Amino acid sequence: MDSADGPAVFVVLIAGAIVVTAALVVEVKYQPPYWLHAALWLPLITGLSLGLLRPLKALMIALQYRHKAGNGQIDDT
Repeated sequence: MDSADGPAVFVVLIAGAIVVTAALVVEVKYQPPYWLHAALWLPLITGLSLGLLRPLKALMIALQYRHKAGNGQIDDT
């Protein structure tokens, strides 16, 4: 079974939503300089991306196995 790019898409959407929301809240409340934004959000986005990729890949493969889906196959039942 191959999960293809599915987990990466979900990781980008989830991690991006978390970091953008947090960055906007911090910007509105505290207005830190741009270097501080980079120092805060680059490690967070890296950690979230690497931390979420493996579990989401495992979930996608488990769902494929459970639903007996192959690569590019559509089950009509």
